[in-house]
Amino acid sequence: MHETARERTDARAAGRSARAATQGDAAAIARIYSEGIEDRIATFETRPRTASDVAGWFDGRHPIVVLDDPDGNVVGFAATFEYRPRACYAGVAEFSVYVARASRGKGIGRLAMEALIEAAAPAGLWKLVSRVFVENEASRRLLVDLGFREVGVYRRHGLLDGRWRDVVIVELLLPSALDEAPSPGA
Repeated sequence: MHETARERTDARAAGRSARAATQGDAAAIARIYSEGIEDRIATFETRPRTASDVAGWFDGRHPIVVLDDPDGNVVGFAATFEYRPRACYAGVAEFSVYVARASRGKGIGRLAMEALIEAAAPAGLWKLVSRVFVENEASRRLLVDLGFREVGVYRRHGLLDGRWRDVVIVELLLPSALDEAPSPGA
């Protein structure tokens, strides 16, 4: 399912808007993430998430965006998370993007990722990374279309329902990472 420019335009024209997520969106984000967990297509997680679980994602540093439908219902989200606690990785974030089942294939994931990428640099991030199931071709195409590079494959990265799964490592260098590194002491 390769999304066309027209489908992207249709999603925007259908009144879907991206915005920064708030704690009030935690229940909707948990519902959408739990659908992804149930579908077994995008995460090794197996336990459905609650609003309380998602509330812990709001650390004040890592952007989370949601997409609303014309009625104001959250239909998708993209979020960043700490990559590693070491200071040298402060500008690197892991990301996830999920779309409600009923809204998939309508450009929501693309809009969410575009908004997340736009929010990342002002948050002090210079790189976004993630891992995508090898067989999740729609997500892989979307990410490549958005400029992500497939770095390699982790073989047998984890077990899901008793089956080994491989993942593709993806990264996107944000414009701030393309500049020269700051001088020591600057």
